[in-house]
Amino acid sequence: MSPRDRHLTPALAALAIALLLGLQPVTTDLYLPALPLLASELKAPMPAAQLTMSLVLLAFGIGQLVMGPLSDRFGRKPVLLGGLALHTLASLGAMNAPHIDALIGFRALQGLGLAASVVCARAIVRDLYEPRQGAHVMTWALTGLGVLALASPLLGGWLTAVSGWRAPLGAVAAIAGLTLAFVAWRVPETCAERDPRALHPGPLARSSAIVLRHPAFRAWAALVSATYGGLFLLLASSSFVYIGVLGLSPWGFGLAMASASLSYMAATFYCRRLLVRRGLAGAVRLAGFFTLAGGLGMAALALSGSHSLAGVLLAHWLYNFGHGIHQPCGQAGAVGPFPKMAGVASALAGFLLAVVAVAIGLWLGQALDGTLRPLGLGLAFFAVATTTIAWTLVQRDGERFELAPT
Repeated sequence: MSPRDRHLTPALAALAIALLLGLQPVTTDLYLPALPLLASELKAPMPAAQLTMSLVLLAFGIGQLVMGPLSDRFGRKPVLLGGLALHTLASLGAMNAPHIDALIGFRALQGLGLAASVVCARAIVRDLYEPRQGAHVMTWALTGLGVLALASPLLGGWLTAVSGWRAPLGAVAAIAGLTLAFVAWRVPETCAERDPRALHPGPLARSSAIVLRHPAFRAWAALVSATYGGLFLLLASSSFVYIGVLGLSPWGFGLAMASASLSYMAATFYCRRLLVRRGLAGAVRLAGFFTLAGGLGMAALALSGSHSLAGVLLAHWLYNFGHGIHQPCGQAGAVGPFPKMAGVASALAGFLLAVVAVAIGLWLGQALDGTLRPLGLGLAFFAVATTTIAWTLVQRDGERFELAPT
């Protein structure tokens, strides 16, 4: 394949990556306003309702361990097309699920399809750009993701209010189908050198060991896992807190989540300026202050017994603002040292995220108690962890982008 066949302008690359990464908040955020209603109508206990979220992430994490090496072996585009087709069909199945067990099963299949979308998006960034350029393009892509994250709870809240809990899942199917069509039409193959041994157990184990031993990978993967842990906690508990504790309607909840997405988008714009002035490590060092303020602020509200909507929103906005800086830097940094193993590096980083998210989902199924306390204390934990990593490991190892041996 010629270089021209693989060419993507930065604008088109950012759009493609935004759509591929944006399928994750579409898959999770769009149906959040419907979660209490579907639990009620399907007569599902709280742990089962939480499984519709956590099993998506479990399948998503395990799927990345497969999709990453597959994309190194066969190229990004065929893996993307197969994963997006699976996601679309599973979304249609979820929309028509007759009971909670079927819904959980179809949601797990969504997670497998989603794995291809996200792992290939990260690998495409490394195929086309060096780490610092990749972080800049990633900020543009994550601004687009922020638009989808902003619109998803609004659309989900409106569809739930008008048509019930199945309508948001139908919207997820439609968006996945449109993304599939866009990839088939406009996204070329970007993997210049496919690795015929990428799926062989020995080389795969050696590649994984090289990635896991690299200090920059460990620093950035730890940072992204910690910051995403707090974000997922906000996502998985938000409908029960905003609707069940603070008394918002599904539409009002959608507005609250959209406002948090605006904070995230603002951070991705700010991150582009920070990257020029401070570099990757300097950007996340500053972001730690926002993350810490959001997490400790939410904990203070929980411990005081306050039900202040303004206070919860402010803490939510601050955490999301920090996440909007940590995320693009961390995703680009984790794959930075691995131009020939970007799929494996992306898969391992994504798997770590999923492990964290599944653990949170299982814990929340037992911990949600009709108060702000689980969210407040949990968010403080992840805020402290994220900031500690940003101020220590990332400062020491985050800019060590020397090529890993292959």
